[in-house]
Amino acid sequence: MAKKLVVAISSRALFDLDESHHIFETEGKDAFCRYQIEHENKALEPGFGYRLVKKLLSLNDCFPDEPLVEVILISQNSADTGLRIFNAIAAHNLTITRAVFSSGRSPYLYIPAFEADLFLSANADDVVNTLNAGYAAATILSPASSDKHPDQLRIAFDGDAVLFSDESERIFQEQGLAAFTENERLAADQPLSGGPFKNFLAALHRVQSHFGEGTVPIRTALVTARAAPAHERVVRTFRAWDIRIDEAMFLGGREKGPFLDAFGADIFFDDQKGHCDSAGKHVVSAHVPHGITNQKK
Repeated sequence: MAKKLVVAISSRALFDLDESHHIFETEGKDAFCRYQIEHENKALEPGFGYRLVKKLLSLNDCFPDEPLVEVILISQNSADTGLRIFNAIAAHNLTITRAVFSSGRSPYLYIPAFEADLFLSANADDVVNTLNAGYAAATILSPASSDKHPDQLRIAFDGDAVLFSDESERIFQEQGLAAFTENERLAADQPLSGGPFKNFLAALHRVQSHFGEGTVPIRTALVTARAAPAHERVVRTFRAWDIRIDEAMFLGGREKGPFLDAFGADIFFDDQKGHCDSAGKHVVSAHVPHGITNQKK
């Protein structure tokens, strides 16, 4: 049996828990617990990551006997207050059966145990801890817009410090655009090192390989500020990795949002918060706090 694509998601990324989270922050843990128990049969509305999860789970419809994807809930709720989350999962007919409720403890330690390819959360600290442990993770920042491709999952990635290491980004940040461009031209034949999302892209590629040409329900895109001649190293890197990317956009500094809208991304991953905020006007954006641009000054 082929290895599944495993995605872990927090309860606040999956459902809209803003009201109860506000109670936790303003009135404390006891008030929060009482509220969750009192409302455990009240329906929860979808959160920022809900549509993505629905589309991920729908990939299993073609392979019911050997599912390609598993979604796992990882939450800082207790098992007692987490009953409301499981009730919501049942109400929304989500096939999520595995969960960890860590009672306030950061749940990132369970990512390796589940062999998760990605962790999505609303808690930036948990995301940073997961990235530092060597796993793909991102903080979901914006809600879903219109679904232009309801029958296809579309995922877009930034390049440097996301799919690739930040080795080239460091040159850009420290020495400027001219030095970056010259370095990429000279190193065009040298594949870039993998970033935190390389393995997640590889897992998506693995799922894509189960479908015939023209029927693949996943489409991926690279959306990068790079431009020629810095594009060549990127193309050769994907060849060296033997990983498929369906579309590549080398924007040369143009704002990414309109292009992500044209692609119809269900989610976009970028290491720069400013790019995420701009993209979030058009699609769901997720911040990857990794690399030189996220280091504390």
